[in-house]
Amino acid sequence: MPNKSSIYLNHMALINALGFEHEAVFSKLINGDTSGMKSYQSPATNKPFLVGMVEHSLPQIQEPFAKHNTRNNRLILHCLEQLSEPLSQLLETHPTHRIGVVMGTSTSGIAEGEVALQSHANSGSFPADFDYSQIQMSSPANFIKDYLQLKGPAYSISTACSSSGKVFASARSLIENDLCDAVIVGGADSLCDMTLNGFDSLEAISPELCLPFSTNRKGINIGEGAALFVMSRMPAPVALLGVGESSDAHHISAPHPEGQGAAAAMTMALNDAGITANDIDYLNLHGTGTELNDLMEGKAVSSTLTDSTIASSTKPLTGHTLGAAGATELAFCWLALSQTVAPYRFPKHYFDQQYDEAIPVLNLATEQTTCTSLKVAMSNSFAFGGNNVSVIIGRS
Repeated sequence: MPNKSSIYLNHMALINALGFEHEAVFSKLINGDTSGMKSYQSPATNKPFLVGMVEHSLPQIQEPFAKHNTRNNRLILHCLEQLSEPLSQLLETHPTHRIGVVMGTSTSGIAEGEVALQSHANSGSFPADFDYSQIQMSSPANFIKDYLQLKGPAYSISTACSSSGKVFASARSLIENDLCDAVIVGGADSLCDMTLNGFDSLEAISPELCLPFSTNRKGINIGEGAALFVMSRMPAPVALLGVGESSDAHHISAPHPEGQGAAAAMTMALNDAGITANDIDYLNLHGTGTELNDLMEGKAVSSTLTDSTIASSTKPLTGHTLGAAGATELAFCWLALSQTVAPYRFPKHYFDQQYDEAIPVLNLATEQTTCTSLKVAMSNSFAFGGNNVSVIIGRS
């Protein structure tokens, strides 16, 4: 069901607390596997946090790209290596100035900046391998551009937790306006003290596994990861159907209590795709596990989609990957749509079954949830400042 502009998500790579192999990751999603959530002690405060951690060994970034050597970019390099074959074909068939890069991030190389600042405080100098560009939000896009020796547009979007959801609208525009033939698009974020202790200062961190939409929810768990797509007009099994963006600016950190901005983004995505609420088979919820977000998202979904739409939040399985969440959770939708045999299964909504009665009832996926027709999926990402995005993809 491609949309009018026929933009496709040709290839996908990801890495997060669930792993990186497509089949294994999807198996963990449908079984609600939380084994990737680990205890992590903040170097700055020595406080323990439950986080979604990537434990797989990551490749090092060597010369001549060593100035890009951050954990964030190593997560990206792992994805680039997964995509080595399609990227090689892309470089063989397209001029480098016709290939773009649009990345979402909220941390970039902040973790390396924290280490550098501590070194400077201790010794009066920064580490020899520290480069100021590592902490810039542009770093992920610049790394990919340099690593692949591209000459097309390359930039990052940093709007907190909606960052790598918004990239799909931007990347699509590059293709539709004939600036690019293909775009490498996605997001990446790595664990750092700033986000862990920052969210903790907002009293938004759960000391236990997060429980989205439960009456017992206590907040979020932070995670890390990356997800990359190759987007182009070349026909593929999964198409980008629609994107909706809104900015209600209700509050610097709290969402609009009635979910007005969230509902607006979802409605705009449906209109952009030229479909109705009845066409959405699966919704990946933003579902952070904070009191205000879950309540407003429940209201937004209830007012926009149908009662039969199957939904789940995957954040108890990966942690909230912040700037990488939009791309990561759209990758989960991509995996769901890539199933070839019915009955189709869905990422499980992991929680304690104690649904908050204040939230409109949603059709949350269990391990037993299946359907015989799965064509269209939507993913929600909502951020500070009321910056909201909904992305719809579907079988082509």
